[in-house]
Amino acid sequence: MPTAVIIVFAAIFVAVFVAAGMILYRAYRRRKLAEKLVERDDDQVHYAFIVNPSKPQADARRAHIERFCAEKGLTEVEFIDTQLDKDGRACALEALEHGADVVIAVGGDGTVRTVASAVSGTGHALGIVPIGTGNLFARNMGIPVDDIDAALTVATSHGSRTVDMGRLTLLDHPEEDHGHAFLIIAGVGFDAAMIDDTDPELKKNISWLAYFVGGVKNLFAPKYHANVTITSADGSTHSTRGLVFRTFMAGNCGQIPVFSLMPNASYDDGLLDFEIIDTTGGILGWANLFGDVVHQTITGRAEQNPLSTNSTIDQIQGVSAELTLEKPALAQVDGDMLPETRHIRFDVERKALIVRVPEVAPDTSATGVIPPVRP
Repeated sequence: MPTAVIIVFAAIFVAVFVAAGMILYRAYRRRKLAEKLVERDDDQVHYAFIVNPSKPQADARRAHIERFCAEKGLTEVEFIDTQLDKDGRACALEALEHGADVVIAVGGDGTVRTVASAVSGTGHALGIVPIGTGNLFARNMGIPVDDIDAALTVATSHGSRTVDMGRLTLLDHPEEDHGHAFLIIAGVGFDAAMIDDTDPELKKNISWLAYFVGGVKNLFAPKYHANVTITSADGSTHSTRGLVFRTFMAGNCGQIPVFSLMPNASYDDGLLDFEIIDTTGGILGWANLFGDVVHQTITGRAEQNPLSTNSTIDQIQGVSAELTLEKPALAQVDGDMLPETRHIRFDVERKALIVRVPEVAPDTSATGVIPPVRP
């Protein structure tokens, strides 16, 4: 038998073996989760479901939620739909005015972050029913993304974790009365341009892989220049004038599908992980950068591939960062686009958000009160 044929069969065998292993592992995880969820106590309080009706399965999910609540005997339930002129933050504020104890975001990462923006610092819990394409924050929290009953059980029973939330404030947009919340990653530069150039329809079909198409369109875009000041946890500041970069990001969670962008990022350490990326040498630089990301994904450490020559990834932790850009640039928060800006600030709200999650300490209650972090 020719060597090439043997290699092909071997590759197919390995692929099938790995796929079977993943299926068995996922089945094991789902079984263990189901066992834990059976032990949880239902919480008979006022629930407000904030639903993004633009999601293809939104209507079916809403009907499913109504049946679930009826079967569980949950009687204080309301639904509020987001609209073009009424985002998740506005809906969540309305829900809190109505007396909601737990506000549940039914949508993708955009819906979750805007609902969290209103709930953060109030002492009320955030529940998540993920029906988006990425559902990155839900994944980082261990919330089931492919089992709506399990996600609903988590959201409507005792068990929570307090986590940090980031905010990106456009300092040159005084008309805005609040910073834009983010739970995963916010940034300015290449990452925002890539997201802006991603086809929404393509994203619906191939999920996060669509971002690669948007990224290719911006590989040779001009670099960005800014004066940057980062504030550390001890209050000390570190300033750089004329910093040149491809992208500047602030991370609360660093795990995305397949890759680890910020291995040291932790959602409950009271810090943001700032990542400054640059490349030189055209395609070679981008190839080096890809190698850097793969290297830190495999090693689990925030370090570059020792073979890299045309890329840099500088990672610094702090509680805030302020940038004044030479020219206006696009910014993004958890994949949602913001207007062009020249002056921005990233901040962290330490353990300000209560999130209902599957795995918590036995004595943790999702309805406890934490001190407000803002008026």
